[in-house]
Amino acid sequence: MLRLNLTNRPDWLTLVPGLRLQMAPLTTALMVAARADPALAMLPDTASSEDLALAMAKAVARIAILDWEGVGDAEGNPLPLTPEGIDALLEIWPVFEAFQAQYITPGLLLDQEKNAFAPSPTGPSAGARATARPARGSVPTAPHG
Repeated sequence: MLRLNLTNRPDWLTLVPGLRLQMAPLTTALMVAARADPALAMLPDTASSEDLALAMAKAVARIAILDWEGVGDAEGNPLPLTPEGIDALLEIWPVFEAFQAQYITPGLLLDQEKNAFAPSPTGPSAGARATARPARGSVPTAPHG
């Protein structure tokens, strides 16, 4: 069943202990805007899938992160939210992984949820159920001639 969140209001997300991000809902408009980010267009054709994933995550984050708590400079002073700060934050591996797992992946899984129909039982689908009982045993081959 597809569950819709009709409130469409920002929510706080704790990525790692001590780091909270206020996130805009992951909407179609947000994803379309992120795909139009110039940083993605500047990637070379030979960019790896990892480079593409990081660039896309940064593009999404720059739009989706509305505020943050627990981000500071080397002396521990709170830093203001900036696009450069967001990019630097996602360069930290555990933060990037948590962002992908807690914000982006649930939105992508929602795309899979929308298909409420079972796989076709007549096709080569792995989800198909057998409809015939198994044979009881082997039988002799048909006579020739």
